[in-house]
Amino acid sequence: MKTIAILQHAVHDGPGYFGTWLQARGLAFKVYRMFEGDLLPPHASAHAGWCILGGPMSANDPLPYFDDLLERICEAVAQDIPVIGHCLGGQLMARALGGTVQMSEHVEIGWSDLQVVHENGAQWFGPKAQVGTRLPLFQWHGESFSIPLGAQWLVQGRHCAHQAFSVGSKHLAMQFHCEVDEAKLRTWLELDAHELCGSASPGVQQAVEILPTLTRDIARSQAIANCVYARWTQGL
Repeated sequence: MKTIAILQHAVHDGPGYFGTWLQARGLAFKVYRMFEGDLLPPHASAHAGWCILGGPMSANDPLPYFDDLLERICEAVAQDIPVIGHCLGGQLMARALGGTVQMSEHVEIGWSDLQVVHENGAQWFGPKAQVGTRLPLFQWHGESFSIPLGAQWLVQGRHCAHQAFSVGSKHLAMQFHCEVDEAKLRTWLELDAHELCGSASPGVQQAVEILPTLTRDIARSQAIANCVYARWTQGL
C-alpha cells in the first residue's frame, strides 16, 4: 500500500500520537516538513491518505506552499483519498472545500468538553458518541473554520461552535488536537507559556490547571483518537 502523507508545518507540532498509532499498526507514512522546505508531490494520488497537522500560522497566510496544498486537498477529496486535518489542518481543509477561516469568538487553549451534534459523530468518535455526548479534547487556536457547503457539522464547543466536520465517509476536519501526546503538550506549555498568561479569554486554561491531571486527560483524549484514527484508516 502507498504511504500516508503527514504535513508538518512547525518544528514543535509533529505527528504525536497519530504517528505512534500508525506505527503500532504497521502503517507506513512520510512526513513532509514544510518548515524545512520540503516539496509536496504533484498529485494527491502519490499517497494513500493525507494528514494535515497544526501550526502557529493562519490558514489565510500567503505561505508559498499553501496554494499547492489546497489543490492536493481538493484532489484527494475528489478522488476519495482520505484526508484528516488537525487544527490548522482542519482550517486548511475548510478553505480548500469552499469554507472560510476567521478569528474565533474566543481563543481556546486547554481542555474543552465538546459536544456531538450529529448522529454521524458515532461513526468517528466511537459508538458511545451519540448526539449530546461530551468529548474532552485539547485545544490551542485563535481562529476557526466555517462548515463548507456539503460537509456535515459533527461537534460543537462552548467558546468555538465549529469543532469538527466530515465530508462523505472518508474525510474529517477537526479544530481540536486529538493527536497530542504528553511530550508534545508539555513542550507547548513550556515554549508558549506567554500565550496562556497573557490571555483573558474564558477559553484559556493556565498551566497550573492543565498539568496536575495531564496523564489522565491525555489517556481520555487518546481513547477518542483511537476511534477517530481507526475510522479514518478504514478508508485507505
